[in-house]
Amino acid sequence: MARNDETVTPDDSDDVPTQRREPDPKTSEYPEITARPADTAPTSGSGWSPKIGEPVDPRDRPDRDAPVILPVKSGGGAMRGLFWLVATIGLIVALVLGAKTIGLFPDLKNPFAKEQTDRSGPALLKSVQDLSQYVAAEGNFEVIVDVQKDRKYIPDFLLNERILFVAAGSVEVYVDFAGIGQGAVKESEDRRTVEITLPAPQLRPVRINNDRSYVYQEDRGLFNRLADAFKSDPNRLQEVYKLSEEKIGAAAKEAGLSKRAEENTRKMLQQFLGALGYTSVTVNFPAS
Repeated sequence: MARNDETVTPDDSDDVPTQRREPDPKTSEYPEITARPADTAPTSGSGWSPKIGEPVDPRDRPDRDAPVILPVKSGGGAMRGLFWLVATIGLIVALVLGAKTIGLFPDLKNPFAKEQTDRSGPALLKSVQDLSQYVAAEGNFEVIVDVQKDRKYIPDFLLNERILFVAAGSVEVYVDFAGIGQGAVKESEDRRTVEITLPAPQLRPVRINNDRSYVYQEDRGLFNRLADAFKSDPNRLQEVYKLSEEKIGAAAKEAGLSKRAEENTRKMLQQFLGALGYTSVTVNFPAS
């Protein structure tokens, strides 16, 4: 049996076109670039350095498998730094004040304590006056001053000034011994009896006690508040103080302080002259 030594080959007579595989086109992912000069091009550990003008494919670089580090822009760094600075300062302040409050550091001074600076000038002595007055009585008064200023036919919420002021003041009553004229003192021959005629007691000006006086309530209209924003009136309470003095002074005259002053003066002179050896001391005041 003869062996067919013919080799069977594929039938090339078929009209099947042969497909040639074209090289992979370059994509935009790996653009073709031109190498930089050797002195400025980055080099890797393998010493790879392209020539000038030679196209370079990033896939041909020896370090293509190295991880690519992309710079990440961090935003708000300044704001975060400011936030942490403010938070740190606030924490320190809270710790200091807390330690001061609970008495952990009794000798620790508050660094944020309120300070008051007095830039007033020295007091100048203007005059000296010799007094020969005996303060025989003093009355302490308190009055509520209610003053309102408004306009007719205008609502109070638009134009109105009302103040309730609690005024505390005192009035002293004195006898002026400098007013004793010639012949006002009559003494007996045995110097045991004396008669003195004194001037009538007088009231001193009212003294307002600022520590006890205060504004209880103050109502101001819209237009009044707008005016205060553009023009301040430091003497706005001056009229209230003056009215308070008038009311307290009138109350002192009706309180019988003059009679009280006469009695106290009479007792003082009787004790004083009695210690000098007078057995009878008479003190007279003008008829009121």
